[in-house]
Amino acid sequence: MMNVTDGITEALVAHGRAAGISEADDAYGWLAGSWELDVLHYRTDVRAQELKAEAHFAWVLEGRAVQDVWIMPRRNGRTPACGADTTMYGTTLRVWDAALHAWRVTYMNPGSGQRDELIGRRLGRDIVQIGAHADGTPIRWNFTDITRDSFHWTGVALEPDGVTWRLEAEFLARRVAR
Repeated sequence: MMNVTDGITEALVAHGRAAGISEADDAYGWLAGSWELDVLHYRTDVRAQELKAEAHFAWVLEGRAVQDVWIMPRRNGRTPACGADTTMYGTTLRVWDAALHAWRVTYMNPGSGQRDELIGRRLGRDIVQIGAHADGTPIRWNFTDITRDSFHWTGVALEPDGVTWRLEAEFLARRVAR
């Protein structure tokens, strides 16, 4: 008998990128796999908490998109006492848009109600994603210091003064052994 999740997993997950996405345009495929995250900043500086998170990425939708799940704290560290200010269980869908020659990025966290829309592109060795929170606040999410097995992720939002960018989140990621 098939497990109830087998059907959706088989239909959703792809083994690689679609033929219509060139290697040069493949900004996110390198993320496929699992990652351990050190949480440095989440609304405030949380370094002292030594908070750990996890993220999992895969090609989906016949290789036309990359989807992830970001979980903070890690599943094995979640308790009812976890504060909402340091809790996340959300997903990002990055869909290649050939007409735009960029990736349309949508993040949703059902627990907090957060929803963000961005456009992602490579900029040199980095990946820069520019968009807005649901309330219209401009945001920038960046993957920097990218290697095969690590990256630095930051998310900033524009303050109401229209000049100052405020750090909202910062993670250091290490690939989990395959």
